[in-house]
Amino acid sequence: MSDQPNGSHLSVERAGEVATLVLNKPASHNAISLDMYRDLPALARELDDDSAVKVVVVRGAGQTAFASGADISEFERVRGNAETAKVYNEYVAGAEQALEAVRKPTIAMVHGYCIGGGMGLALSCDLRFSDDRGRFAITPAKLGLVYSLDSTKRLVDLVGPSRAKWVLMSGQQLDAAEAHRVGLVDEVTTPDALEKHTYDFAELVATRAQFSVRAAKQIVQRIVAGQVVDDDASIALRNGSFDTDDYAEGVRSFLEKRPPRFTWS
Repeated sequence: MSDQPNGSHLSVERAGEVATLVLNKPASHNAISLDMYRDLPALARELDDDSAVKVVVVRGAGQTAFASGADISEFERVRGNAETAKVYNEYVAGAEQALEAVRKPTIAMVHGYCIGGGMGLALSCDLRFSDDRGRFAITPAKLGLVYSLDSTKRLVDLVGPSRAKWVLMSGQQLDAAEAHRVGLVDEVTTPDALEKHTYDFAELVATRAQFSVRAAKQIVQRIVAGQVVDDDASIALRNGSFDTDDYAEGVRSFLEKRPPRFTWS
């Protein structure tokens, strides 16, 4: 099933417990326009609130690009000076933050180019799977722009400060193999295998205990944000798992030597 907001180049497809958010502008290699940044948060929240969805895949239409970057053809109109750029940048930040805030696992599936604004969205996902033609770059130094602190932190968290400086200062592309080596990409496959590999993994995660999956995401986010010891919230999260039906089912299925049938959503 697919739906698309009026006037937007975003679409949503649902198949079982996995939903796909598509950057749907193939004529421009899925360059991200202002309306796409504007509309993305509502779609992200909709998928997050849909109890039938357990994993979200983010991809570009076709197999040429995840996203070739922000739509620079708009810049003189929507990002022509500091005043208009402030509004534009707020939409970008809102889209990236909305993806990052999804409580369910999110996977960026990257065919080909993932540049600039495309990288911003991919970095906001939990995982990044790429085909071996993948090309990754963040290019503010080629345009005279400054990358946001939030987006820069996501990059630093993955590749470290020195490599992040290399990426940002040079604007050079990393191929998929190098991106995987430095931790920017989690898995690399051939172009023909990428879609199956990504959705097989998404469907696997959808079979796991969802309370555990989402709690793991929360705890990792807390650690990345600087938390190093348990507090009341993290302790409550851990202890709360023992009151779920899925915990009882997990123990029971192990003892009965059968696959678990988890129901929490």
